[in-house]
Amino acid sequence: MTRSMTGFGRAEAVNETRKLTVEMKSVNNRYLDFNIRMPKKFNCFDAAIRALLKEEIGRGKVDVFISEEVYKNGSGALAVNMDLANEYLKAARQMSEELGVANTVTIQDIMRFPDVLVTQESENDEEELWAEISAVLKEAANAFNKAREAEGERLIKDLTGKLLGMKENVAFIKEHEAEIYENYRTRLMEKVKELSADREIDETQFASAVVVYADKVCTDEETVRLGSHIEQMLDEFRRGGSIGRKLDFLTQEMNREANTILSKAGDLATSNTGISLKTDIEKIREQIQNIE
Repeated sequence: MTRSMTGFGRAEAVNETRKLTVEMKSVNNRYLDFNIRMPKKFNCFDAAIRALLKEEIGRGKVDVFISEEVYKNGSGALAVNMDLANEYLKAARQMSEELGVANTVTIQDIMRFPDVLVTQESENDEEELWAEISAVLKEAANAFNKAREAEGERLIKDLTGKLLGMKENVAFIKEHEAEIYENYRTRLMEKVKELSADREIDETQFASAVVVYADKVCTDEETVRLGSHIEQMLDEFRRGGSIGRKLDFLTQEMNREANTILSKAGDLATSNTGISLKTDIEKIREQIQNIE
């Protein structure tokens, strides 16, 4: 299934020791880029977290937020980060001196500062902790991907409608070519007769002029290639998966063919249709930036 690169997912797990919460959100990005925020005690799992998420996500800029609430009956040992506590105390003293106000910071205040009191897991608990983290990560990633799949389905539906409209415009240009040639031939014949008066018309030169004009405005190759690119893109939609880069390439090729068709336009109707094609292609290009 095709996924959007925009999505949100959340999951939490609660036991007698702690509550773990994972939130994930993403926006468009050319590559896969993780920004992970979590308690310092989880830093040892950073590589494992990234490896797990890479199995679930193909592309996008993904923000991952992992939080922990430790309960009183937890098995971890409470420790004091004395270096950090000293830094907080020095900062309070400096502010007191420079601002000329009393330093009323107490031990209780320092204990409430971030990361001064930390819960240390014993080495024997690390494997159990990773099992908890990985489980809630997978649950959050599953919710995240479901949201991206739902958005991807809406994108594909919209893009399919635009492509079907483009197919109609391509068919119009193909059918209209013969009419353009015939109109040009008629106008040229009338002009030649007007200029030549009673002189006999050289049919060979006349035919040659029509052929030259027909070659200049012929868009057979461009319409065939454009039609092929449209079908390829529709096939990619049906195939699903991580197709964003392939769609981006096909859009570039479509734009190339539409530009050539527009440059060869032999009348106003073809010109307007070529402009419509380019407008739809630009809309498609913007939309597929959201596809994984």
